[in-house]
Amino acid sequence: MRILKGIAAAFSMFSAIPVPQGRGRELDMRYLLPAFPLVGTVIGALSGIAAYLCFLWRLPDVLRGLVLTLIPVIITGGIHLDGYADTCDALASLKDTDGRHGILKDPHIGTFAVIRLCMYFATVFTLWCVLPEYPYINIILMYALSRVLSGLSVVSFSLYGGAGLAHMLAASADKNKIRAVLIFFDLILLAFFVSQGYPGAVMAAAAHIVFAVYHHICKKSFGGLSGDLCGWFLCKCELWMLVSLTALQLFEEVLK
Repeated sequence: MRILKGIAAAFSMFSAIPVPQGRGRELDMRYLLPAFPLVGTVIGALSGIAAYLCFLWRLPDVLRGLVLTLIPVIITGGIHLDGYADTCDALASLKDTDGRHGILKDPHIGTFAVIRLCMYFATVFTLWCVLPEYPYINIILMYALSRVLSGLSVVSFSLYGGAGLAHMLAASADKNKIRAVLIFFDLILLAFFVSQGYPGAVMAAAAHIVFAVYHHICKKSFGGLSGDLCGWFLCKCELWMLVSLTALQLFEEVLK
């Protein structure tokens, strides 16, 4: 029952899917991070189905690209894009660590955030349009992997300050147990990706490289992790997995 409540809490907090579970109960939050990848699995499954139907019905590439770009936004309600935008603003500023965190807390959106969001959506849309082949297993799993690594960062990275979503999640969890569970999930997903051949292996490698860069930025530029940085990582991780897959397939097309 507690696990089911954790799943409900994960979907309640990180998706726009209505669930019969309120936010913020500590008992529920304890199991939220291990359940977080299930949100990604739903996004991946719907994306895989949408891609298959687009090919089956021979819909235009631009329509397929639009659908696959919007599905994660619709399912999550854009919650991670808020963190992405705020972090882009903070990284583009010339302020110190406290100043960057001040930008993260500011509810207003800055110029750099708008520019980076436009670039992000344009890039994702283009990649979905030009991707020659759709390995459905990889598409389904990439949204789960990004959330496994995001959850792992919450229980593994140093945190900044003493408040915020990341602190609430970390405080509600048994860090050692949750870290072990998420590492196990990571290894399982890695095995699945590798089993799909070198495209899957390249995507998994890209995700973990972004994770390493994410850790460096959290430490050097922000002095610790915050909830907004988790959202930034999630977007970056999924973007670079898609970049690596598309680049690999296009390179293969050139060599034919």
